[in-house]
Amino acid sequence: MKEPKLKTVAVDVNPATRAVMTGTEVYTREVGSRLAAAAPELRWRFFASRPRPGLRVDLTVVPLRRLWSQVRLPIALAADRPDLLFVPAHAVPFGWPGKALTVVHDLAFERYPHAYSAAERTYLGMTTRWAALRCPLLIAVSESTKADLVSLYGLRPERIRVVPNGASRPEVTPAPVSRLAELGLNGNFVLQVGRIETRKNQVAALAAVERLDGVTLAVAGPETDPALAARLRQSDRCRVLGRVDQPTLELLYKRANAVIVPSLYEGFGLPLLEAMARGKVVVAAKASSLPEVGGDAALYFHDAADAEQVAKVLEVALGDEPLRKALAKAAHARARQYTWERTTAGVVEVIRELI
Repeated sequence: MKEPKLKTVAVDVNPATRAVMTGTEVYTREVGSRLAAAAPELRWRFFASRPRPGLRVDLTVVPLRRLWSQVRLPIALAADRPDLLFVPAHAVPFGWPGKALTVVHDLAFERYPHAYSAAERTYLGMTTRWAALRCPLLIAVSESTKADLVSLYGLRPERIRVVPNGASRPEVTPAPVSRLAELGLNGNFVLQVGRIETRKNQVAALAAVERLDGVTLAVAGPETDPALAARLRQSDRCRVLGRVDQPTLELLYKRANAVIVPSLYEGFGLPLLEAMARGKVVVAAKASSLPEVGGDAALYFHDAADAEQVAKVLEVALGDEPLRKALAKAAHARARQYTWERTTAGVVEVIRELI
C-alpha cells in the first residue's frame, strides 16, 4: 500500500537571520527552531534570504536584498508547493495564492500612528489587512491583540487563536560588575528595556525616578527617536545605554533594584515577562496586554502619564522588602508558565487545524 504523502509547511524565518534581535525576531527564532520536533509528522521547509549561524533549522537560503518576502519567497514557494505557508513575524506575500497563517504581534501602528513614519504605517496597515483577508485563521499573541483585531479590523473572534509568547533567558554569564561604572551606574537604578520611542513612555519613567532620592533610570535599547533620547540624556538621573550585548544586559537585570515597563501599549510585553523570568520586581503600566501577562506578579500604575503615581508605586517596589521577596517569588512562578515549548505547541495546534 502506498504511504500517504507528508503535508508540507513552509516557514518564513527570515526575521531570525537579522543581526539585531528584537521581539519579533526572537519569536521567529524560538518558535521556528522548535517546530520540526513539535510536529514530526509534517514536512517542514524553512526559508530565509541569508544564512544565520546557530539557527537550529534545515535552512533553505534564497537570496535577494530587497522585497524578499514579496518577490523571492513566492518564487521559491511556487517551486516547493507547500500545503501551508506559516509566517511567524513578517508579511504574507501578495503573490502567494495558497493557504497561509501568520502571527499578529500588535497593532501599535494603529493605536499610536505618530510613532511610525507614513511609509511604515502604510506598509504595516496594508500587509496586516491583507493577512486578515487572506488567512483563514490568525494567531494573536495576547487577548489584548485579539481584541484589537476585532475592534479595529472587524474580524470575527472565532477566526483568531490566542497563543502567548514564551520567556527567553539565554545562558550567558553576566558581564563583570565593573561594567556598571563604565555605564555610569554607581548606585541604585531602575531598568527599562526597549526601544526609545514615545509609545515606550520613558519620559514618564524618568519623571517618576526624578521624584525619588538616590535612584537612576537606566534605559537599554535602540534609539528609534533621537530627539527623545537627547531629552532623556539631559537629565543627570538617566543613563541612555543604547543597544547592549547580552552579558551586559544580564548584568543590568541582575543588579537593577527594579524593572519598569511604562509602555502605553504592548502587543504582548516581552520585557515584562523576561524580567519576571529573572525574578525581578516589576513595575508596569496597567495598559493593553501588560496586566494580562504580569498578573499578580507585578505592581501597576493606572495612569502612565502621571509621574506622581508612578513614583509612589516605584517607591513601594524599592522599599518594601517583604513585598519585594514575595513579588520575586511570584514572578519566577508566573514566568515558568510561559515557555517557548508551550508557544510552539499552540502554533502547531493551529497549523494542524488548518491542514
